[in-house]
Amino acid sequence: MKTGQKLPTRKKLLLNFSPALAALLVAAAPAAGISAEAAKAAPEAEPAKAEKGDPLPLHQIEGNGGIFSTLSAYIVNPPRDGEAIGRPSLGFAYVNLGHEQNLEALTITESPLKRLELGYGWNHLGLGDLPLALRDAGIVNYHQDQVQLHNLNARLQILKEGEFDQKWIPALTAGVHYKYNDGISEVNTETDGALAKAGIKDHDGVDFTLYASKLFTQLPRPVLLELGGRATRGVWNGLGGFTDNYNFVFEGNVVVFITSKLALAAEYKQQPADYKPIGDLVRSASDWWTIDAAYVVNKHLTLAVGYGHFGNVLNHEANGVWGLTTKWEF
Repeated sequence: MKTGQKLPTRKKLLLNFSPALAALLVAAAPAAGISAEAAKAAPEAEPAKAEKGDPLPLHQIEGNGGIFSTLSAYIVNPPRDGEAIGRPSLGFAYVNLGHEQNLEALTITESPLKRLELGYGWNHLGLGDLPLALRDAGIVNYHQDQVQLHNLNARLQILKEGEFDQKWIPALTAGVHYKYNDGISEVNTETDGALAKAGIKDHDGVDFTLYASKLFTQLPRPVLLELGGRATRGVWNGLGGFTDNYNFVFEGNVVVFITSKLALAAEYKQQPADYKPIGDLVRSASDWWTIDAAYVVNKHLTLAVGYGHFGNVLNHEANGVWGLTTKWEF
C-alpha cells in the first residue's frame, strides 16, 4: 500500500486479509462473523446467492468462537446471504502439557441466526503422573487418571461492529456457559474429600462472559483487539472442578494480520485461585498466556499452532508447551 493511500473499509479489507488464530495453547484467530459480513461487501450481482467467507474466528477449547482459551465477539459461521440458518463448524485442539498430561478438545458450533451462536466443547485432561504421586503420598487405592469437561454455550451478539453507522462501535457479545466435570467427584472421593476441604466442592458451574471486538485498519497492518470479562467459579476453566464463590476475571487477545492467509496472535487469561493448595499435589493456579500463528488453508479450513504458558497445573508447571488447533466450516 502506498503512503497516503486511503485504507480500504473493514469489510473490503477482510476479503483481502483472511486471518486466523489459534490455541490452548493455541488455537484460533478471532474474527468470526467478520468474514460473513465481508461477503456482503461485494456488489449484489445475484440476489440470494450464498457466499462463503473465510473460516474465522477459530474455535477455542470450550466450544466458542475465539483463539485457544479466549473468546471473540464475532459469531462463527453465521447464515450467509440467501440462507435461513448458518451451517455447523467443527474443531479440534491438542496440547501437550508435559509429565504425561495432555489436553484434547472437540468442539462444534451452530449459528441459527446472525447474532446467535450455540456451541459445545468436550475437553479431556489426562492427569499424568498425579495418580502415582497420590499413591506415593499414601492414598494407595487411588486410580482416577482423567477428567472430562462438557461445555454447553449460548452467545448473543448485542452489537455488531460499526452498527448504527458509527464506525467506533465494537462488536459486543454476551455468553452463558454451563460446565459439567465428569471425573472430579471421583477424584475427590478417592482422596478422602481432599478437594472439598480445599474449597473445590462442585462438579458443575455456570460462567458468564462479555466480550468486545474491534478491528483497526489505520495501522500498517490490520490489528484486531478483543477484550472480555468472565464471572466464574471454575478452577482451570472447570477442569479442576468448581468453588463456591464467583470470581470476575479479565481475558483478551490481539491479532495482527500479516498476509491474506497468515495471522499472529497473543492472548492472556486470568485464572482465579480461591482454593487452598494441597501441598505439591494441587498447586495454586496461574494466569494463562499463549502466542499463536494461524493459517487459512481455504474457505473451509483453518490451522493454528501455538506456544503456551499455563503455570501450575495440578502437581507440575505447564510452561513452554506447544499445541495445535484446527477448525472446519461447512
